[in-house]
Amino acid sequence: MEFLGTTQTAAYCGPRKSCLLPEVAPTSLSQDSYQSYYLPGYRYLNSWRPSLFYKVSSFRPKDEGVGRLSAPLRPVPILPSVRAALYARYSPHDWHKANAAQIKGSEAYRHWGGRLNADSLRLMQDKEQETRQQQEESRKSLGQRLADIDFWRSELAYELERLLTDTRALDTTKRRLECAADEAQGPLQVALECLYNREKRMGIDLVHDDVEKNLIQEVDLIKACQEKMRQFAERIEHQININRDAQHALERDLGDKNSAHFIDEKCYNLRNTLDSINYYHGVEKIDGTVSVPETWAKFSDSNIRYSQNARANTAALCSEADHTLEITSDDMWRQWTNTNLAFDARISEIADAKNQLQAQLAKTLQEIFQTENTIMLLERAILAKECPLKLAQTRLEARTWRPNMELCRDVPQFKLVNEVFTIDDTLQTLKLRLREAQDTLQLLILHKAKLEHDLLVKANTLFIDKEKCLGLRKTFPSTPRLVGYT
Repeated sequence: MEFLGTTQTAAYCGPRKSCLLPEVAPTSLSQDSYQSYYLPGYRYLNSWRPSLFYKVSSFRPKDEGVGRLSAPLRPVPILPSVRAALYARYSPHDWHKANAAQIKGSEAYRHWGGRLNADSLRLMQDKEQETRQQQEESRKSLGQRLADIDFWRSELAYELERLLTDTRALDTTKRRLECAADEAQGPLQVALECLYNREKRMGIDLVHDDVEKNLIQEVDLIKACQEKMRQFAERIEHQININRDAQHALERDLGDKNSAHFIDEKCYNLRNTLDSINYYHGVEKIDGTVSVPETWAKFSDSNIRYSQNARANTAALCSEADHTLEITSDDMWRQWTNTNLAFDARISEIADAKNQLQAQLAKTLQEIFQTENTIMLLERAILAKECPLKLAQTRLEARTWRPNMELCRDVPQFKLVNEVFTIDDTLQTLKLRLREAQDTLQLLILHKAKLEHDLLVKANTLFIDKEKCLGLRKTFPSTPRLVGYT
């Protein structure tokens, strides 16, 4: 049986409670009253319980300590129309209370709505201000980040430029060392050629003199200087590789800084009204960072310090290379000069010896001529003694034919005998002197040959030292060439 004015779904159409809106207090203190937020016309079965249907019994059995409800009494039989008239109507008091509750609830909801609107406007303003402030702080931090990137970019670019300049200077120094080592090859070949030519000296002139000692020292010095230059060039090549590593690190860091500056500048210039902005859900949860500001700045600072150390080593190597080139140039010039002075002294000595030999040869030739004249005179003198000897012997032989007592040992006999012995002794003396003169002539001729040979040796030595060796040593590389500038 349904009550009048109530639909079947009325019991399920009550208002839904909100977690944001407060509940309105009921309009009546009795349990049979409606809630103020229930609309009039909606009734529930448990909202109206007349006392005619139930009766609470106070009967309590002796064996039970708890009261129970007695069985409901059957209601008084009343006609449906009468019952509807009695029980299906609200009282005026309920009607006035319902209207008052409705007005009070409307006021409460309106007040709550006003507060909510005001709070919402204030919340929106606060959040808008907070959003703008955070956006401005983010933009300011991007600007500061751009300033930091610009600072390190300028530092890296400045350091890279200085490193490239020092590397070019170091490469120039390396080429100077290589050119100086190649340029020293000419004097080395000259010294070796001089030693080779001096091996063609003959006889006693093949001596280990000061010239040869200086030539050997010159060869050893030039080879030592070339080896020092090559070792220095290898050190410079190693330093150039280090500089290139530092250059690559600076270029890579500078390129990263340029990319980061481009990206941050693009982010700095983004605005809320641009069409290029979009949603990227979950991007705030992605953390792909690999550094913090301290390590970020320390990385660039480390690259700059590494480059500065490389530049310091480069400057030290360049200075040391210049000093080495100056020392080697001075040493080679000094040794070249000493060798040439030794050549001049030796050539002067050989020339003096040659002149003395020529003088001796001239005297020897004069003595040979005189000895030949003496031999000729001795031969003539010997020939001139033949006739006196023949005459004396003929006289003695003729006197041997004197007869008997006439063979007297008289004075003429003594004179003739003495004359023969004297002439014989003279002939023996002259012949002995002739042999001596002939032997002397042979010795003089032999000595003349020796003098001529010595003159030939001296002339050959003089030609080698003066023409061949000094002819090669007339020119020596200039100091700019020795230090590798040309």
